[in-house]
Formats: sequence, C-alpha cells, structure tokens
Amino acid sequence: MTRHRTKGPFQDRKRRYLEELLACRGVEEDLALRSRFGFMAFHGGSLEPETDAIAAEAAKKSEASFYAVRQPPNLRWHIPSSLFRADESPKLRAFFERVDVVVTVHGFRRTAFPRHVMLGGRNRALAAHLAKALRPTLPDAVVVDDLSKIPKPIRGVHPDNPVNVPRLSGVQVELSPMVRTEPLTLIDALARAARTFVAG
Repeated sequence: MTRHRTKGPFQDRKRRYLEELLACRGVEEDLALRSRFGFMAFHGGSLEPETDAIAAEAAKKSEASFYAVRQPPNLRWHIPSSLFRADESPKLRAFFERVDVVVTVHGFRRTAFPRHVMLGGRNRALAAHLAKALRPTLPDAVVVDDLSKIPKPIRGVHPDNPVNVPRLSGVQVELSPMVRTEPLTLIDALARAARTFVAG
C-alpha cells in the first residue's frame, strides 16, 4: 500500500498533482456528460471508499453529469481538493465546461461526528435543498448545513476547490463511514434533490 499526503507547507502550486495521480498505475478517471447539474467524486476508490459509487449512481438516476477519479487498492494519495485543476485533465475540463452547478461527494472520519453528513461549499441554496431532501430519508444521520458548525478543513469554501469552479458553485457533501455503509436511500435522496433543484 502506497500512501501519500499533500498538505500544508509542502504544497507546491507549480506541481501538477492531478496529472501525476492520473499517470499512476491503476488510477481510473471517469466522465459522463449529461445535464448541467453535476456530481463529482475525485477522491474515489481506495481513498474515500464508496464515494465514487454513490456519486455515479446519483448522477445516473438524475441524468446528471458525472466525473470521478478512482484510486486502486494499493494507492491512497490524498491531494487537497484545491489542487485539482482542469488544465491537467481534458475530462475534468470537459466536465466543468458542461455543468453550471455541482455536488462533490467525499468521505470523512472523525470520532466527534460518527453519524454525520456535512454540507459545505459556496452554494448555500443548494445546501439547504439537499438538507431538506436528506433529513427525512436518513433519520439516523445528523445532516449539517450550517457552515459555522462544519469543521473548517471540510467546509469546501476555497475558491479553487472544484465544488466552487462551476458558474453557480456547488455543495461539498462529506459523509461519515456509517452513512456510506448503506447508501441506497442516500443515493435516492441525492438524485431527487438534483432533479428538483432550481438554480437561481
């Protein structure tokens, strides 16, 4: 198992991290262009398990566009979201050219938040819309759409974060392991929210 972390003062803004990741053996990049609403999971595969499957199924059910990067079992390289750049991937660039608004699906693990779904990102209207869809569907989960109650590292408000690149930005959905273990109702709620969201 190869593990990498790219963080803090070790970030090199001139380095092409996504390009390096995509060149690693076993890494897969997936793209499906459909509607102007998009789902992403660029920490998929072994890094944040089930996130790519959840995003893919929600996109399929809602006829939304979809982009994912999946890491193989022998690799876990966490590249911060703000270092995923469209000029390093034709597929990512095509995705951003297609969508107006996006939901990025991530996984997180913190003992203080064992049953939580955190809704970050800059599109707060979409965050509220998602929260309204998720709360009745996931009664055992704690759905948080108040940015002040989301830990700063996973708020998803950095302007270079892919969730904020589309014209209307989007929502960074952070899922605790408990929520990811039984994803069917979660997928249905995400798809329903995507179909019914009216962009302002």
